[in-house]
Amino acid sequence: MFKILVINPGSTSTKVGVFEDETMIKEYKIKHTAEELKTYPTMAQEAEYRKNLIISALKKDGIDPSVFSAFSCRGGILKPIPSGTYLVDDNILYDSLHSPIDHPSNLGPLIGDALRQEYGQKAYITDPPSTFEAPAIATLSGLPEIERKLRCHALNHKAIAKKHCHEQKIDYKKVNLIVCHLGGGISIAMHDHGVIVDTNDATGEGPFGPERTGSLPVMQLTDLCFSGKYTREQVRRMLRGEGGFFAYLGTTDMQEIMKRVNDGEAKAKLCYDAFVYQVAKEIGSLTPVTKGKVDAILMTGGICHNKQFTDDVVDRVGWIAPVFIYPGEEELPALNWGVLNVLRGKEKAKIY
Repeated sequence: MFKILVINPGSTSTKVGVFEDETMIKEYKIKHTAEELKTYPTMAQEAEYRKNLIISALKKDGIDPSVFSAFSCRGGILKPIPSGTYLVDDNILYDSLHSPIDHPSNLGPLIGDALRQEYGQKAYITDPPSTFEAPAIATLSGLPEIERKLRCHALNHKAIAKKHCHEQKIDYKKVNLIVCHLGGGISIAMHDHGVIVDTNDATGEGPFGPERTGSLPVMQLTDLCFSGKYTREQVRRMLRGEGGFFAYLGTTDMQEIMKRVNDGEAKAKLCYDAFVYQVAKEIGSLTPVTKGKVDAILMTGGICHNKQFTDDVVDRVGWIAPVFIYPGEEELPALNWGVLNVLRGKEKAKIY
């Protein structure tokens, strides 16, 4: 039997799972306030802080971190790499510390390596957001200096796609699926016979979301950037952190937004309708990628807990293919599976 400690750092919490083979026997959600995190000026210091909280939570339940066979961590925004499970090494650590996008997932390898140094077991990452499988045709933007990065929530995308195929008794590598991850970030991708061949880059393309603008009219964005009103960092914060629903309605809480919609607030209703419209448009825009051959549309992520929202999207895209709803995410089990397959010898860990 293999025991694996799974670590998934987020902006306001660190999710942790204790697995024995395929079974999660313990789950933790260690919450962090913005005030707490601000006291750690570097990523390395924050990783050490989160690592110590994980160790404290485990020891409180009588779990010795030395008993684990390996540490499985969510990977960050690295250089483009093929799907798979990677051994955390110095190259991954360096690129996590120097990632072009400030994202909490970059902390995963740092936490895993800190645990490795203390307890000796190897640390791994599986299907980070920089997982890249697309053909060259999907990377052209229209300007040679700018290449489409196609970063998505690959970990949950792959997990949900494989879960769906298992439940439907079909082969993931023989179907075309549009998978929609709808949470704090949004990525909508075409899985063509087991390969993510196109997706909006969740860091700057696609529909707006709770706190991100998604795609913007480039000429107006250019004017805004050179208006002299904002610094580079202020613009980046507007695009990711202070955009989307937050910019329009002052909140990222979808429950509050839906309450305002159902209470008859006109502005909230307009923003909500526009969000549904943009998500549906993004789904529809992928259909030519496989020449209209789509076997199913899968909707996942925290926003999909809201049935009114999923019903409204299905109303617009249900004609394309059958739609299946998988609320929440499968990231902890997916991280466990990736490392478990390596430990069992079914897959070989890749080197970054």
